[in-house]
Amino acid sequence: MDVPHANLSRPAAGGAAAPAPAKALSPPDMQTQLQSAANTQDSPGRRFIRVGSASFSVRDVYRAALSIEDLAANYGGFVERNNIWSETNGSRTHASRDGMRVELSTYTLRGSLIVRVPSERTQEFLRALAGQIEFLDERKFEATDAQFDLLRQQLAFARHQDAQAALAQVASAPGKTGEKADALGARADAQAQRDEATVARAELEDRIAFARIGLAVHQPPQLRRTERPDLDVAMRREGPGFFARVWEALGDGGRLGLDLIVGIAYLWPLWLAAALAVFGIRAWRRRGR
Repeated sequence: MDVPHANLSRPAAGGAAAPAPAKALSPPDMQTQLQSAANTQDSPGRRFIRVGSASFSVRDVYRAALSIEDLAANYGGFVERNNIWSETNGSRTHASRDGMRVELSTYTLRGSLIVRVPSERTQEFLRALAGQIEFLDERKFEATDAQFDLLRQQLAFARHQDAQAALAQVASAPGKTGEKADALGARADAQAQRDEATVARAELEDRIAFARIGLAVHQPPQLRRTERPDLDVAMRREGPGFFARVWEALGDGGRLGLDLIVGIAYLWPLWLAAALAVFGIRAWRRRGR
């Protein structure tokens, strides 16, 4: 008796239904990918040095670089560096007509920019930057608390101020000329140290006020076609004909023969010694008879 085939595609009665396939999650939009609390966090009594970097692909490196410069200016910032270069990925050549050689090469255009924008507008700048990005490769953001560096700079400045004031009193007080000269020299050194502390403090304030963002951009590889003269073909065309080459070979052979004769002439002492040896051997043999 034939047994009916079981329907494997139908679940058994009372059994749990097969789970529905999970839906693939779409990546977040570009503005979300560029967000970070490091760019927005603010705490009373703390000041942050914000540093960031991003690497991404764009449609056109030159246009994107110009747009980034405009964005930085619109948000009150400026561009420290804007470098663009091309990297050749590979090339091949083949002979063409008219004595030319065709070279096909692929290259990738890359750019490197360093942008400074006001620290409080960093996130706004990055949101506007998202419109230039085709695909985000990598992004990094960092916020360093600078309150202790600021305190250290303030204490150093006050210390140099006190040292300069004390040395000024020593220099103006009555005493020996040599001691006054030493005090004046020490005062000059203290003033130089105070100036260095002032510059260091200003640099630190600038790093706090303006975030530093490094941007690396690139676009898809491009194809480049160039033509250049084929030297081998040109030599075959411009070179001498058959009879000229034969005549040149005869001339070269004649010069080679003359050089050989001259070389043999240089060996005349050897030939003279050989002749004397042969003559001596014959004479000795004759005497032996």
